[in-house]
Order: sequence, then structure tokens, then C-alpha cells
Amino acid sequence: MKALAPAAMPAPFGSYSHGVASGRLIVTSGQLGLAADGTIPAGVEAQAELCFSNIRAILAEAGADLSHVLRFTAFVTRREHMADYMAVRDRLVAGLATKPASTLLIVSGFTRPEFLVEVEAMALLPH
Repeated sequence: MKALAPAAMPAPFGSYSHGVASGRLIVTSGQLGLAADGTIPAGVEAQAELCFSNIRAILAEAGADLSHVLRFTAFVTRREHMADYMAVRDRLVAGLATKPASTLLIVSGFTRPEFLVEVEAMALLPH
């Protein structure tokens, strides 16, 4: 296994890797809307953009991109946030021939109240 830790991302909050590659499989930890400078944007769309930007960086470190994603799992703190999250996700996968599987859950919160969305991904490199 290989830990994936893109230099442009803030360090993980604890004892975990942002992503792990093993063979052809790549999994990411849940990514929050946290910018490299430690700021957290106020809106769901802006936070979701950062989540996906971090996922793209993790995938790139393993030699992959969004076209390799098998599944996204996302978490939002309010039902009202679903549409904004989905708008970002849908823009990012619009050009993909095969859309990833996707699960969206509503949760009571994250480690800090400013966080509104978290996204994780599982990807598979081609042969």
C-alpha cells in the first residue's frame, strides 16, 4: 500500500492518510471544504468544490483522475444542502462516459460546525 498525501493539501487532522493506493485500487478519506491556507468557505458549493479539488489531487498523485472513480460517498449537514452539492458533482462528472456510483447521506455534523459537506471517493486504475 502507498499513502497519498499531495503537498498542496493541508496535513490530515489525525493519524490517517488522505488517500491510499493498493494495486489498482485508490480510496480517499473524506475530504472537507478546507483550503490549503486553513480557510473554510461559507457555502456548500464552495466547500464541495474544495472537497472535489482535494480528491482530484489525491487521485493525480496515484496517476488517476475523475474518470477512474467508481463511487463517491458524500455527507451534508442539511437536506437543503443536497442540491448545491449535487450541482457541483454533476458539473464535474458531466463529460464522463460512465458516471460514478454515488451515495449522499444527511448527517448531524462534522468536527467543526463550519463544515457543511464531506466527500470521499473510490477509484480503480485501468490495467
